[in-house]
Amino acid sequence: MSSDFRPWRIAVTGLSGFVGSYFKRHVEALGRGDLEVVSLFGQDGLSHDIRDAASVTAAMAAVAPDVVLHLAAMALPASAKADPAAAWGVNVIGTLNIAQAIRALPRPARLIFVGSSEAYGASFLDSSEPLRESAALVPRSAYGATKAAADLMVGQLGFDALQAVRFRPFNHTGPGQAADYVVSAFARQIARIEQDLQPPVVNVGNLDAERDFLDVRDVVAAYALAAMPEANLPTGAVMNLSTGAPLPIRTILSMMLDRAKVPISIAIDEARMCPNDIARASGSPSQAKALLSWTPTIPLEQTVTDVLDGWRALGPTS
Repeated sequence: MSSDFRPWRIAVTGLSGFVGSYFKRHVEALGRGDLEVVSLFGQDGLSHDIRDAASVTAAMAAVAPDVVLHLAAMALPASAKADPAAAWGVNVIGTLNIAQAIRALPRPARLIFVGSSEAYGASFLDSSEPLRESAALVPRSAYGATKAAADLMVGQLGFDALQAVRFRPFNHTGPGQAADYVVSAFARQIARIEQDLQPPVVNVGNLDAERDFLDVRDVVAAYALAAMPEANLPTGAVMNLSTGAPLPIRTILSMMLDRAKVPISIAIDEARMCPNDIARASGSPSQAKALLSWTPTIPLEQTVTDVLDGWRALGPTS
């Protein structure tokens, strides 16, 4: 290997987070010496604020990436609802700062923007079929609105020479996800019950809503495909990450209870009954399949088992 060899550098915002950590492990497992995954803000990335344009520009210039995977966001819908100003600042202005810093680089870099299926919002009410990327963005939550706005902004910047692709991932989970999210919340309660840390009752919210669930390991595989030097994606490409086969949340809970080591009952917890009149949310993965040859490969049964085992492994500290 020549002394002037430089690996293909993938800079990630939110590298230390749930999805970012899986992405790094996935790329490392490929065993390719021509790839390098780094945090945009270095080892102390958590101390930086992507709302600070000067800080972002300086970090981008220092890293000089070939690709930027933008994962950093206020990702919990409840947090965005509680503090919409912070959500708009991080999710929209932060994304603008990332995009502008990329455009200021002397050498072109590709932006991979990670949006959300929440951006579709009310469009789910108008279709009984899995939504395609051409569906209108009609968000019904503060979080969804910020992700829709950032999505549209990145799309517009593509007309101003920003090399960018956009993903709209649907619900995804995996071992290590925080208990703020439904699958992990169920798993944590079951693990605690098995450890005699709470009564044998799982407290739940709305179990009838149908959602399109993925394994986080499948999701990061798609991001990695888009980040590779050989990826040949049209600027402005938009891709759902989904299965196209939604399931009631009740079904996921049943899978988990089938794996419990002790008998467990269910109790409705009004505090967990989030107002949501979207009964069914599903997306078509056809674009990701066509552009990346990507399809989900991990069965939901395996995901559920792994999430539950992940909480069990934490022991009484969970």
